Amino acid sequence: MSFDNLCKLLSEKHPAPFASWVLGTPQTNVKVLKTELSIEPIRADYVTFLQLEGRILHLEFQTKLESTPPLPLRMLDYWVRLYRLYRLPVTQVVVLLLPPTPGTVIETSFTVETTHHEYRVIRMWEENPEIFLNDSALLPLAPLTATTQPQMLLQRVVEQVNQLEEKQRPEISAYTQILAGLKYKKDLIRQLFREGIMRESVIYQEILEEGELRGQQRGEQRERSLILRQLTRRVGELPQEVRELVETLSLEQSENLGEALLDFTGVADLLAWLAAR
Repeated sequence: MSFDNLCKLLSEKHPAPFASWVLGTPQTNVKVLKTELSIEPIRADYVTFLQLEGRILHLEFQTKLESTPPLPLRMLDYWVRLYRLYRLPVTQVVVLLLPPTPGTVIETSFTVETTHHEYRVIRMWEENPEIFLNDSALLPLAPLTATTQPQMLLQRVVEQVNQLEEKQRPEISAYTQILAGLKYKKDLIRQLFREGIMRESVIYQEILEEGELRGQQRGEQRERSLILRQLTRRVGELPQEVRELVETLSLEQSENLGEALLDFTGVADLLAWLAAR
């Protein structure tokens, strides 16, 4: 899935928060329009059409400004088709996910002779991060917002993701990491997000509950079993002597191994970890 298409997915899953953000006023009665506008030169892959009270909101997400036909002409074409179909005012907003190369002019209108058409452009790198950090629907876009301390912002994003309800946390976390990849290095994203992965998993929660009900020893054994299964999936079948070493680990060491194994690529990495513990 492209970054633009992911934004389209998010806006259609959460139309009211997105409409409220771009319009700057609370919107509650919002309907997603599955409008077919595929006639050339319209390319509706990364756009969302929302019907508000007495108005159509057209959202377009762009990673790059360059397109064919050019963005200003496309926005005019959308406006004409939408107005002809619905006979309602149309508000058009282009959301730029990344800044263009220095010196690039970001156009906000189309003009040829007596024809003049305007639309809004939101520059994500200028947006206040607090709006996005405080709304789970908008949270995946938070890493792209304005900051002078990018790593600190990403750490705050991770904290907000970890505070979400268990049901929505995995999905929002995945979307957030994908969009963060536009701006941050993969190693940094992996490092910040991997903490607590095991603790937030359903399997791990079940293990903890069983440990409380049936005793600490039973819980520790299930923990080691989980670690062994994860290791097998990660690096392949383990030699018997290596399995026995893992089974002798304390609960704390097993938890540490559960986090460390996310970076393993082979049995050699496991052996090195065991030797250094």
